[in-house]
Amino acid sequence: MDHLENLRIFCTVFEVRSFTRAAEILGMSTPNVSRSITKLERTLGVRLFQRTTRHISTTEAAERFFVGCVRILAELGALETEARNAIIEPTGVLRLVAHTTATMNVLVPLIADFKKQFPSVYLDITLTERPVDLVEDGFDLGLLLPSMLTTDRAITRLLMRVTVALVSTPEYLASHGCPRTPQDLEGLRFVAFSPAMQAPSLRLRRNNEEVSIDLKFEITSNNSALRKEMVVRGFGLGVLPELLIADEIKTGRLVRVLDEYDVVDGGIELRLAYSAREFMPAKVRAFVDYAISYYGAEQIQN
Repeated sequence: MDHLENLRIFCTVFEVRSFTRAAEILGMSTPNVSRSITKLERTLGVRLFQRTTRHISTTEAAERFFVGCVRILAELGALETEARNAIIEPTGVLRLVAHTTATMNVLVPLIADFKKQFPSVYLDITLTERPVDLVEDGFDLGLLLPSMLTTDRAITRLLMRVTVALVSTPEYLASHGCPRTPQDLEGLRFVAFSPAMQAPSLRLRRNNEEVSIDLKFEITSNNSALRKEMVVRGFGLGVLPELLIADEIKTGRLVRVLDEYDVVDGGIELRLAYSAREFMPAKVRAFVDYAISYYGAEQIQN
């Protein structure tokens, strides 16, 4: 029986002035109540009750000790209630880590609408494109690419798939030649994804034909927005998210290259990641459920 339980038993005995009555209230045996009080007295080094065969009375030490115990148990009860409410009511600080480019181009409406729906949740948002460990880095949730997760302990839900396109500027293609086949790409420069995170190669498929091209590059980055800007400024070709280049395609600043081919494994998955289902805080559950509802149940997969 732990010390805190001994304090609760002491307060009950103090209030009813009876070991037997206290045992009935607590659902314990009278000998166990008596042993608890004896253990507490030995721990404190003072006598709390004067006992006779017919009744007990409190000592002066017990009178003073009772006041402090009531305060401590009340504060503990408030803390327990607060902890339980955190599982029930969406409140507190939600620490969210999110992919920088995806957030600025896609996710702001989701995050803003969630905040309007749950005003008692305070958002602490970190944007990054580096690898993340949710637990080690202290985040409640992640809106990340799969390659950013450094552990398989996280639970992930697919929010969306972003298609990509092979593009360049008309000027670059005019001066270096417009590719007619995948093999024509071998002599051209790319603004590529960081080799540390993705192999510097490009696989294209048309019908049943698949070909792999090793990329030549002088600029690499893990940031799609930066790669887009470098491609727009004439530094070569790039495989970029279509949602990021829609305006440039529309205005003709960028054009599609080998559009009859599909980029193999080129789609980008944006996933919602969190660390555990059991004892999930309400603020985390609220965001998970809201994101699923926001993008539509048919878009979400385990």
